[in-house]
Amino acid sequence: MADKNKMRFATALLHAGKPDGGVTPAATMVPVYQTSAFQQESAERLEGIFHNTQPGYCYTRVGNPTVSSFERRMAAIEGGVGALACASGMAATFNVICGLCEAGDELVASSCLYGGTLELFEDLERMGITVRRVDDVTPEQLAGAVTDRTRLVFAETISNPRLGVLDIPSVAAWCHGQGLPLVVDNTVASPYLCRPLELGADVVVESTSKYVNGGGNAISGVIVDSGKFRWDAERYPALAKWRKMGPFALLARLRNGLWRDTGACLAPVTAFLNCVGLETLAVRMERACENSLELATWLSGSGLVSEVGYPGLPDAPDHELAARQFGGKFGALVTFRAGSREKAFKFVNSVRYAYRASNIGDVKTLVLHPASTIFADNTPEERELAGVYDDSVRVSVGIEDVEDLIEDFRQALS
Repeated sequence: MADKNKMRFATALLHAGKPDGGVTPAATMVPVYQTSAFQQESAERLEGIFHNTQPGYCYTRVGNPTVSSFERRMAAIEGGVGALACASGMAATFNVICGLCEAGDELVASSCLYGGTLELFEDLERMGITVRRVDDVTPEQLAGAVTDRTRLVFAETISNPRLGVLDIPSVAAWCHGQGLPLVVDNTVASPYLCRPLELGADVVVESTSKYVNGGGNAISGVIVDSGKFRWDAERYPALAKWRKMGPFALLARLRNGLWRDTGACLAPVTAFLNCVGLETLAVRMERACENSLELATWLSGSGLVSEVGYPGLPDAPDHELAARQFGGKFGALVTFRAGSREKAFKFVNSVRYAYRASNIGDVKTLVLHPASTIFADNTPEERELAGVYDDSVRVSVGIEDVEDLIEDFRQALS
């Protein structure tokens, strides 16, 4: 395989994680193996595949060459030992948490998370897994929340939609001092802005439906493991039998158990679409980040809105941390407050170029009223902690000409 360590990021997107040959070495893109099952030449060979004593594929729910190609590439880009592709970002989050926790265990997480993740926590509570929440994931706040039943700390690189930035190195160091893994949702940042595993995080989950895919044409997620965390058999009994796999223990436990058994697999066509999208991640994100900074700067000086949220603005609370951690880029999400729910709706209904849609990471600009959509089932307290108010608007900035976006926003706000 190509060595990602010898390549810069944009080159790695095109070449890292790809095998040097294969059954169709002339193809420049991985073929789509659109099949449910794979025939083997003998019963003995099929038995070996089922018992993990021989390489190969038997059933797409368990493994598929197109999906494996996407997994290799994501592992290489994020800097992990391996990856596990899932049917959605939520499936990835569920599998990691339930792969490490059982009834009676606890996890500590930020209160400022994507609304769907907060709703998942309610389901976990009903399963007997306690979620202790902190306003911000910092060593100081974690110290008051971690107990002897805590099994992991969960946070987002950039919170959605409050756009707070996680100090990954300091939080990871604190977690490791307690013998706990740091699991980071890297969806909003994407590997372009940040590779949490390189900064000390242990596991990355990501909704690859967003910036990795880029075209808004498929739902998917991924788990990438650094392979560096030492899983204690007493604290993580579900991983005990897999410790023989060394750095692959967590991925082996999931692939041969929870992930396989819950059917959280990725469709081959979706894996193909993600491989296509991944190759243009750098150029898309560069343009989207530039547009976002220019649009946020205009919004903050327009006098038409208040509380513009964007880490790239000099007065943003986490500006210095974001600049240091993300190499001078600040992402492609912008938020603002319109003044009232009515004004927020009028803006959303008046844009001409932006789409009214709940996704992020599309090449097209998308606008959303979070309180009535992705946070509709959350409590008022949860919304406020997440930075969601009745007049909040979230903008996923695309790659249009930014002058057209500014003109569109000006007329919509006026």
